[in-house]
Amino acid sequence: MTRYDLLTNWIARLLGDKLLIEPASSDASFRRYFRVRKKGQSYIVMDAPPDKEDISSFVVIGKQLFKDNIKVPDFFDISSPDGFILMSDFGSTTYRDALNLHGPAYLYGSALNSLLGMQKNCHYQNIPTYSAALLVGEMALFKEWYLSKHKKTILNDKENRSLEEIIQLIVSSNLDQPQSFVHRDFHSRNLMFIDRNTGPGIIDFQDAVNGPITYDLVSLLKDAYYELEEDMVIDLLVRHWEKLKEANLIKSNDFSDFYKSFEWMGVQRHMKILGIFVRLSIRDGKDQYLEDINLVEKYLIGATKRYSELFPLRNILMKAMESHG
Repeated sequence: MTRYDLLTNWIARLLGDKLLIEPASSDASFRRYFRVRKKGQSYIVMDAPPDKEDISSFVVIGKQLFKDNIKVPDFFDISSPDGFILMSDFGSTTYRDALNLHGPAYLYGSALNSLLGMQKNCHYQNIPTYSAALLVGEMALFKEWYLSKHKKTILNDKENRSLEEIIQLIVSSNLDQPQSFVHRDFHSRNLMFIDRNTGPGIIDFQDAVNGPITYDLVSLLKDAYYELEEDMVIDLLVRHWEKLKEANLIKSNDFSDFYKSFEWMGVQRHMKILGIFVRLSIRDGKDQYLEDINLVEKYLIGATKRYSELFPLRNILMKAMESHG
């Protein structure tokens, strides 16, 4: 029996016969999603092979978010041994898909309102902390996959020392921020458009942690899949900063300090993303992620040229890009 047969038999036991089952999407992991329709009702089924994916964090975090009135899918049935979840369907239109019709000002403002709700209300002790080791491990992907395997760039001793020193500076900056719930992949492809009267349906939350309060802001406003105008980024960030102050989630009265924290958090995330996108291509055969590398490189160059402490990282990045295209 194939895995698909196992899945369809499980769904039939729950919902009966006369079902229409079709692929809904896949993601950067081994998970697959199917849309199931019956008598005008629509559901999503997650298929996460247990030998490759653990659904426990998705279930635990999803239930907590749902209980706290965050718009995440409702779980109707779960088969942990098989890696199957039957859940509510937010439709097939992501915020990225909806941008041309509804515009970034409305959509990103709506997304930030939802983010603020999570930052204010989701205080979970049973999720991991964004530790120094995790931050460093993610940035190591930049050298291992992006520099070495993609750009074929070998660093000399001085460059290696500079990179290690910068990584430590970035970690110190990241951990010096106020901490909050962090979705960890809060961007336009993980936000589902429902209608203009409803905030986004939020998906892909299984890697959530307690960590730096600017992390999800970077994920959204420096989106790897869509570039916002810089003026809009600043405007949206200032508005969110003011709301964080009103909620007593941050103490800083100086926006420039907050903006620097945001930028340095972006350097951490974009180093990670460059490594992950290359790994997805080389290891997993998902070459489509390379299409978005240029924008992530642009973000990283932009941030590293604004702070003298980060100039050596900019030089390393430029060396790699100029030598190998």
